[in-house]
Amino acid sequence: MPNKNKDARRVINGTYGELWLNGELVGECHGCQVKESYTREKIPMCGQLLQCPKLTGIERTGSIKLHKMNSCMAILIKAEIDAGRDPRFQLISKLADPNAYGAERVSVTGVAFDDLTVADWEVNTIGKVECPFTFEEYEYLDMIGA
Repeated sequence: MPNKNKDARRVINGTYGELWLNGELVGECHGCQVKESYTREKIPMCGQLLQCPKLTGIERTGSIKLHKMNSCMAILIKAEIDAGRDPRFQLISKLADPNAYGAERVSVTGVAFDDLTVADWEVNTIGKVECPFTFEEYEYLDMIGA
């Protein structure tokens, strides 16, 4: 019986990714990363030289990469920040390669963008913007089975 995990056609291709911000498709998005990082403290134990790691914290961060086509991030963020409010958003990442075993969708809530790129350009270079963020919660809406 062939090993179905050795079929290269099943490897997910990011070309089929989509990003939704507060329910709106972000067509200019060309990359998305959402991460949960773990902080661990080394705990010395009696009778052994090995120090065992203990989970002591979680950090949730991410970034979206956009082709510079409009001022959408400024429109979403600037007025709220100027009014003294801390805006929060929802992202839904979808990756659905037609050759894959299925699609993966993740809802990320409590998204707070860490900065706003006001201007960033260079002659003879395609405009791109990276938008780093932190977030509070995430939930898999669809997962890809093996």
